[in-house]
Amino acid sequence: METILRRISRKNVLDGDNVGLTPDLMAPWDPYLLEPPAQSNLDLDSHTKLVIEAANRNFYTIIHILLPILKKDSPRRFLSFFDKYGGWMVWRLWIIPEALNCLITENAVKCANVVLEGKAPELDDLRANPNWMSQYGHFPLHQASDIFAVDMIKLLLSKGASANVRTAGNRVIEGLLPLHVAVENTCMHKYLEDNLLPNQEHPSYSKADVYKLIHLLCLPEMKVFLDASRELAKHTNGVVDEIWTYIKDGKLVHAGVLLLAAQEHIRLEPSCKKNDNSRPDGFAIVLSRIANHLYSFDLGMGQKERERERHMSI
Repeated sequence: METILRRISRKNVLDGDNVGLTPDLMAPWDPYLLEPPAQSNLDLDSHTKLVIEAANRNFYTIIHILLPILKKDSPRRFLSFFDKYGGWMVWRLWIIPEALNCLITENAVKCANVVLEGKAPELDDLRANPNWMSQYGHFPLHQASDIFAVDMIKLLLSKGASANVRTAGNRVIEGLLPLHVAVENTCMHKYLEDNLLPNQEHPSYSKADVYKLIHLLCLPEMKVFLDASRELAKHTNGVVDEIWTYIKDGKLVHAGVLLLAAQEHIRLEPSCKKNDNSRPDGFAIVLSRIANHLYSFDLGMGQKERERERHMSI
């Protein structure tokens, strides 16, 4: 299955997109700047740009050595590798996001834990930042969500990754939460694409389709996909709003995936008391919005019918 981020990465490669990270994406994470050598005659911005681009290029020249280590997920071998090649994986005091994303893509949870903690002596106080945007406009949690790496998602969240970051830039679909990536990719699963209203560009869902969707989502093969969405939903703000947006846009499968994955979360989250008044749970909020939407729709249709009758009588 070609996921959202894989499709974007393939497009960037085909387009020859090898532009390095820009300093403005780095600035919030580190107050220290590496000064250009006195003999270089470069200003700070030019030097910074060259350093970042070199870090990206250098990392991809050693990635073939790193991949076998990550497949074994051996922290000992990784630290030995870093001791030799670490200078090609860092910028300022941080391990570059391309390196962390490589660990995530290979689902090397133990190695990722090492670089996120940054406590191993071999790292020389360097570590990976779980909230550092990559050159392609997405964050580590997007990468983990793209491959439904549940343990990696849990690790990133435990190390401070935000589930509310959104993709940005012209190399990615903008405005996507990690939760969106997980839900969207779940909806592209072969079981759903092959069995739920195939070959219909604008499907009209029936009650039977809803039952079929629930049945498909409850299959054991779908568990890992729902688990990823469930873990992300626990840490994402406004999940009820996201569900409502899917419903309003006619994306029944997306809404079904998120409702099933986040059902416990949306029942519990709004149930706290505020000013001694119990707020309705998320399901009640969604049902209320649907009812209001249908009422507004009926009013609009009634208004149009009256206008049509008035014009016919003239």
